[in-house]
Amino acid sequence: MKAALARMVEARAAWRRERIAVALAAEGVEAVVEGEDVRASGRGLAGRWWRDLALREAGRVR
Repeated sequence: MKAALARMVEARAAWRRERIAVALAAEGVEAVVEGEDVRASGRGLAGRWWRDLALREAGRVR
């Protein structure tokens, strides 16, 4: 039972990371999933992150 729950939690986390990368790419930010991290790069990324709600909301389930 615990193993099944752990797999389900990991699958959801992987799905969320992929959604974040897709949302960032849609906003013109280069993003790649590396293990448990989403690596983003781009000029002025920190400023865009704080100004653009779409970037901050990426991957959140409503």
